[in-house]
Amino acid sequence: MVQLTLINIEKEPQQKCNGVDIVTIIKPITHSLHETLRLLSTDEKIEAINQIKLALHEISPMKKEPVDCVLWVKNTDIQANDYNPNSVAPPEMELLKTSILNDGYTQPIVSFKEEFKYTVVDGFHRNRVGKECDEVRTRVYGYLPITIINSDRADRNDRIASTIRHNRARGKHQVESMSDIVIELKKRNWSDARISKELGMDEDEILRLCQVSGLTEVFSNTEFSQAWEAEIYKDEEFKLLTESDIDDTKKVTTKRIFHTWDKWECYKAGFYNEQPPAGYTPEQAEQCYKEFLSDLPLFEQYLNRVITEWKFSCEHYLSNENMNRIAWLGQASMCLYKGIPAKFRGGYNLLSDEQKKNADLLALKYLNIWLSKNGFDELKSLDEANSKTEPNLY
Repeated sequence: MVQLTLINIEKEPQQKCNGVDIVTIIKPITHSLHETLRLLSTDEKIEAINQIKLALHEISPMKKEPVDCVLWVKNTDIQANDYNPNSVAPPEMELLKTSILNDGYTQPIVSFKEEFKYTVVDGFHRNRVGKECDEVRTRVYGYLPITIINSDRADRNDRIASTIRHNRARGKHQVESMSDIVIELKKRNWSDARISKELGMDEDEILRLCQVSGLTEVFSNTEFSQAWEAEIYKDEEFKLLTESDIDDTKKVTTKRIFHTWDKWECYKAGFYNEQPPAGYTPEQAEQCYKEFLSDLPLFEQYLNRVITEWKFSCEHYLSNENMNRIAWLGQASMCLYKGIPAKFRGGYNLLSDEQKKNADLLALKYLNIWLSKNGFDELKSLDEANSKTEPNLY
C-alpha cells in the first residue's frame, strides 16, 4: 500500500492572510485526510486524491491552466489519437523509457475527455512507455498522469491544432503526416490564414504540404503523371488544381515564381527526408554539414551547381523574398553534395562565428548571382537578406 507523505506544515513558516493563520486552518483538514486515506486501498486512494484535486481545481485561481490539475488515470482508459504526425526513432524512444525509469514521470500526458475514454493530445510516447514497459507500469500501478485540455478546445480541429503546436514547439513532425493534417483542416473549412496562425506555419509551407498530400491522394494506385494535381476542398466537392491555375497565380503575384512540387529538384534529391542517407547517423550528418560549410571552395562549387542545375527549385524558392534564401541555398548545396536532408542543418551551429559569417557571405554571393541573372534586385548585405526572414540560417 502506498503511504502518503504530507508536508510537515508545523515546520513551515507561519503564513497569515487578513490576520488569519493559514496553517491553523489547514492542519486539521490535512490530518483528517491522512487518517481517512490511509485506510483505503491503492485504487481507492488514487480515486479519492483525484477527487480532492478536482475539487481544489474548481476553486483554484489557476483553474484555466490544465497543468493545475494532474490526475492519475488507468492506462486502459487512455487511447491514442488518429492524427499525431510526431514520430520518435528507436534510440530516442529508449532514452524516453530510461528517463521515466530513472527520473519518474516529470510531465503529464495532455488529453481530452470523451464519454468513457481520455484521448491523447500530446504525450503519445509517454503513454506508450507507461503501457509497454513492465517496470514502469508496475511502479505506477497501471495508471498514467494526465492533464485535461480546457473544454473550449475540445473540437477535433482545435485538438489537432494543439497536438501540432506541441510537436512543432519541440521541432518534431513528419512531412507526409503533416500534409495529411493540413488537408484535413482545409476540408473542415479552415482558411490558410487560420492554419498559419494555429499551427505556426507560413503560407509557403502550407502550399508545399498541400502539394505533397494532394499528389499522394490523387495518384494512389494510378499511373504517375508529370502534371501536378491537388485536391482542394470547396462546397463538399473536390477540384483538381492544374498548371493553368499556377499560371493564374503568377499573373497576380508578379515577382514570385511558382512551380509544382514534382518539378522541385531538391525534393527529388531528398531535401525533405526525415532520416539521414544510408551510412550516416544524425550526429554524423550534422558533422558532415559543419565540415562542408567550413570548406569554402567545396561549398562554392556546390552553390554554383545548385543555381545552375536546380532551375525549378531555385525559381520557386529564391524568388520568395519572405523566406530565408541564404539558409535554403546552404541546405540545397548540402543535399546536392551528399544527399543530407535539410533536417540536419543543425550542423551549421557547430561552426565558429567567423565560419558562419564566411558561409553566409558566400551564399549571399551566389544568391545575388541568381537574382541578377533572373531580373531581381540584388541584396546589398546580410542584414538586408535577413530583414524579412526567419532569424536562423541553415
